[in-house]
Amino acid sequence: MLGEPLKKVLGPATAKVMAEALDLHTVGDLLHHYPRRYAERGELTTLADLPLDEHVTVVARVADARVLTFNGARGRGQRLEVTITDGSGRLQLVFFGKGVHKPHKDLLPGTRAMFSGKVSVFNRKTQLAHPAYELLRGEEGEGAVDSWAGALIPIYPATTKLESWKIAKAVDAVLPRAADALDPLPPALREGRGLTDLPDALRRIHRPRTRADVAEARERLKWDEAFVLQVALARRRYADAQLPAVARRPVPGGLLDAFDARLPFTLTEGQQKVSKEIFDDLATEHPMHRLLQGEVGSGKTMVALRAMLAVVDAGGQAAMLAPTEVLAQQHHRSVTEMMGELAQGGMLGGAEHATKVVLLTGSMSTAARRQALLDLVTGEAGIVIGTHALIEDKVKFHDLGLVVVDEQHRFGVEQRDALRGKGKQPPHLLVMTATPIPRTVAMTVFGDLETSVLDQLPAGRSPIASHVVPAADKPHFLARAWERVREEVEGGHQAYVVCPRIGDEEDERKDEKRKAAEDGADKRPPLAVLDVADQLAKGPLAGLRVEALHGRMAPDDKDAVMRRFAAGDVDVLVATTVIEVGVNVPNATAMVIMDADRFGVSQLHQLRGRVGRGSAPGLCLLVTEMPEASPARGRLAAVAATLDGFELSRIDLEQRREGDVLGQAQSGVRSSLRVLAVIEDEEVIAAAREEAVAVVAADPGLEHLPELRTALAALLDEEREQYLEKG
Repeated sequence: MLGEPLKKVLGPATAKVMAEALDLHTVGDLLHHYPRRYAERGELTTLADLPLDEHVTVVARVADARVLTFNGARGRGQRLEVTITDGSGRLQLVFFGKGVHKPHKDLLPGTRAMFSGKVSVFNRKTQLAHPAYELLRGEEGEGAVDSWAGALIPIYPATTKLESWKIAKAVDAVLPRAADALDPLPPALREGRGLTDLPDALRRIHRPRTRADVAEARERLKWDEAFVLQVALARRRYADAQLPAVARRPVPGGLLDAFDARLPFTLTEGQQKVSKEIFDDLATEHPMHRLLQGEVGSGKTMVALRAMLAVVDAGGQAAMLAPTEVLAQQHHRSVTEMMGELAQGGMLGGAEHATKVVLLTGSMSTAARRQALLDLVTGEAGIVIGTHALIEDKVKFHDLGLVVVDEQHRFGVEQRDALRGKGKQPPHLLVMTATPIPRTVAMTVFGDLETSVLDQLPAGRSPIASHVVPAADKPHFLARAWERVREEVEGGHQAYVVCPRIGDEEDERKDEKRKAAEDGADKRPPLAVLDVADQLAKGPLAGLRVEALHGRMAPDDKDAVMRRFAAGDVDVLVATTVIEVGVNVPNATAMVIMDADRFGVSQLHQLRGRVGRGSAPGLCLLVTEMPEASPARGRLAAVAATLDGFELSRIDLEQRREGDVLGQAQSGVRSSLRVLAVIEDEEVIAAAREEAVAVVAADPGLEHLPELRTALAALLDEEREQYLEKG
C-alpha cells in the first residue's frame, strides 16, 4: 500500500536520508516526488546558463581530463580537472586529493555520465567541485543504458545528500506498488475527460518512453490536485449553505439612508455593484461568505461600512476585525468621522437614527473596556471595531449579524470561527483584502467564498509615479531622493520612509545577518528604522520634523505619533511596514522604501498605496543596492512599471513557489501542489471546480466515492483543513 513506510522497502539508512533531505516518509510520498525534467540519451543537456549556487544535475560527455600537481599548505597535492561538454557549452569539474583516483579511471574522454553538484565560480570559470556522477554505459541501439534510465532519463529535485539517480533507484524499488494507488477521480469524470488512470499516470511520469507519456501523465496528475482541492472547498461551501442565518434587509429611511444622504460624493459604479451583491447575500437565510478584494484606496471600507449600517438597521450588530491595534484605531477613527452624528447614539447631539461605534483592543483602560463590553451586550453599540481582543470569552453580543474581517490572510481559523460563534445564529461574513488575487488563486485558496472585485479608484485619487533608485551603482540618485523628499515637504506635504526592521536588538541583527548569508545576499543587515531616522534627522533631512514609528512601541505612543503625522505636525515618518494597511493621510505625497528588494511585490504595492491619497500626485522611490541584472531588480522594475495590483499579483505569484500561495508558510504543511501551477492551469482549475460542485451536489458525503474520500482525508490533514477554513 502507498502508506507503507519507506524504511520497510528501502531500508532504514536510505529512508532516513529521504526523510531528512526531502521530507519523504512513505511509498506514496516517493511516488508523488515527480521528476523536475527529463534528459534524452540522444540529446545532451544544456550547460549554458547554469544557476549559480544551486544544486544541479546535468548529462554530458567528457571532453578531456588531466591531473595537475600543485604545492599546497600540506605539501604536494593532486587535482583532477575534467572538462565536460554538451555541444553548446563547457563546464569544468574539479576533484582534489585522495578523491582524484576513481574519477580519473572512470571519466575518460568520450565517456557520458550524469553529474550532480553545486554550481560555483573559480577564476571566472563555472565549475562543479567534487560532483557525484553516474556513468551512462552504452548508446542508442547498443542495449539499455541502465535499467533505471529508460528512454528518457528522469532528473529529480535533489539535494547534496541525495543525488537524482539515487532517488531514481529508490523510485524503481517502489514503482510496482503504483498498482495499489487508489484513484480519486470518479470513473465517469476520468472517461469523460479522456484521462488515464492513476497507476498508469504514476508509471508514465517516472519512467516515460516518450515525451507524450510525460504530457499525458502530467495532465492526469494536475486533475488529481485541482479536483481533490476543489471538492474540499465545494463541500465546505455546501455545508455553509445548510447553516441557518437571520436575513438582514436594510430598512427604508433608516441609518443607511441617513448615512448616504450625508456623503459629499456619489459611490463609484463598482461600489454600487458590489454593495448590491452584498445586500442580496445579507437578505438570504443562510450565511453570506464573500471575499471583497480591491485595490488600495478603491473604497472597500466604505462598502463594508454600508453593509454594517444595513445590518444595524435590520436590528443586528456588526463587528470589524483588524489585524493590528494601529489599524483597528485607524478604522474606528475613519468610521466615526464618516458617520459624524450618526455614530453618537445615546449621546447629546446624536442624530435620530444614530448608533454607537465602539473600539475594543487589548491595551484599553479597564474602565473603557468595561463600558465597551456593556454597550455590546445591551445592544447599545451597533458597530464594534477591534483586534483579536473581540474574540475573548468575556465579549458577548446582543445580536451579532455581520463579521467583517480586514486583511484576511493575517487571521487563523480559530480566531475567525470564535468570532462567528458569538452570534445567536451564524452571522454573515465579509472578508476584505487589499492584496489583489488572480482569479485562479481566488478559486483555489479562497474557493469557499463568493468573490467581489472593486477595480475602480474613486474620483480624486491621484496618480503615483514610481522609480527604482540604484544606491550602489549611482549613489547620487539616493542624494537626489532625499532632495525630492525635502521639496515635497517645502511644498506643504509629508513623506514616509519605510525600512525592513526596527533595529535596537542585537538578536535581531544576528538573525538578519544569518538570513542574509543563507540567502546569498549582501552581508549587510537590512536598514533599521531607528538608525535611518537618526541619520536623516542629522543629515540630508536636518531641520525637518522626523519621527519614528514601529511595532514595538507602546500602543498609546504609536497612536500619538500617527495622530501627529495625520495632523501635519510631523514632516517625515520613518516606519516599518506597520503603515502597510489602513493608514490614511491624504497630505502624504512621497514614500522612500529602503532596501526595497527585501519586500515582496504585493507588499511594495500595498505600501505605495499610502501616498497619492489626496489631490496632489504621489511619488514612490524604491531604493536598492542589488545589481542591475539581479532578479530582485527585475521585481522592483515591475513594481515601478505598473500600478495594476492584479498584474503585480501575477508577477508575485510567478516568482514564488505555488506552496506559498496555498498557505504552506501559514499552515506549516507541505504544499499538495506538485504539478498544478495556479496561474498557467486556469482552465484545469475552473473545470475541476465545476466537476467538484456537481459531484458534491449529487453526493455531499461522498458515500459512493470511497477513493475520493481517502484522497480528501490525505489532503485535509488537520492543519491543512484549518488553512482552507481561513477562506
